[in-house]
Amino acid sequence: MTLTIGERLDPEIERRTPTGTIRVGVIGYGYWGPNLVRNFAEVPGSQMVAVSDLSAQRLAEVAARYPSLTTTTDFRDVLADPTIDAIIIATPVRTHFDLAMQALQAGKHVLVEKPMAETTQQGQLLVETARQHQRVLMVDHTFVYTGAVRKIKELVTGERLGQLYYYDSVRVNLGLVQHDVNVLWDLAVHDLSIMDYVLAQEPYAVAATGAAHIPGKPVNTAYLTCFFPDNLLAHFHVNWLAPVKIRRTLIGGDRQMIVYDDLEPSEKIKIYDKGITLNGNANPDKAHELLIGYRAGDMWAPQLPMTEGLRVEAMHFLDCIRTGERPVSDGVAGLRVLRILEAASVSLEHGGRPVELSPLEVA
Repeated sequence: MTLTIGERLDPEIERRTPTGTIRVGVIGYGYWGPNLVRNFAEVPGSQMVAVSDLSAQRLAEVAARYPSLTTTTDFRDVLADPTIDAIIIATPVRTHFDLAMQALQAGKHVLVEKPMAETTQQGQLLVETARQHQRVLMVDHTFVYTGAVRKIKELVTGERLGQLYYYDSVRVNLGLVQHDVNVLWDLAVHDLSIMDYVLAQEPYAVAATGAAHIPGKPVNTAYLTCFFPDNLLAHFHVNWLAPVKIRRTLIGGDRQMIVYDDLEPSEKIKIYDKGITLNGNANPDKAHELLIGYRAGDMWAPQLPMTEGLRVEAMHFLDCIRTGERPVSDGVAGLRVLRILEAASVSLEHGGRPVELSPLEVA
């Protein structure tokens, strides 16, 4: 079953979900959990009810900041609470599938950290279970809710850039080296979710190379290429061992080009009226007669909304629960990203050999 953005999941969902305040529980209060708790505690229409984490110290911290919350080291306490409408999962990747599955089967709406599972098969099971139980399944692709990425989407969809040539992304820094996933699953997942949203098309093949320089740890430096029709290439460079922190994406078209720097405090997006012009004989046999000219026009930086992307995402999740509307970063979007990561892992194991992808089909 493939739905379009804004399509309702089922009319019945509106009669099964609250129209007022939605009560929320969070499982996992590690690196990202505090940001999730903060946003859902502050956003209108949401009431934070409970937080579960294995660390007593972390639970003490959240209890000190939010005295009204129930805290527990057993996530099953949160799932069993009949007053909780939605569960947010911010735990290690290896636990995402089991926790999300149990939450959906308990009748809860679910927002799960990315990647949504460890395998495509697990992701498909989550999507199907959410459909069967008529629950909202949303993946925390936070960047697609930022003003910068939404503006890029608007420019690409409006064909301001013309025919797209390339999508080139760099996300590097020193740390945080993970133990259970490689650098593609840790860093590239962010940029793949952005690419999936902006381009709104699926690659037909991927290839990945990388290296593990720390004994006993996963691949820490990797290069991933996604191949699309019409000679469009998307390339991703991710690295845990870089001396500087870089978060930069270049998108090139035959009309205009975009530079997106997420570390820029104000002008995160710059649009350049630059490119090439071809003059001469278009006959392939006389390609040597083509004259290549270079166009250098204006650069402009659009004004962007400054609302935190996670806050926008939280409000969107709550709205989808109330209305039954399909989330922008729903389970199928998470599945598309997961499938690329899984294929990239196969390519890594085979020295960068391209892995073909068939069109995604969701029952």
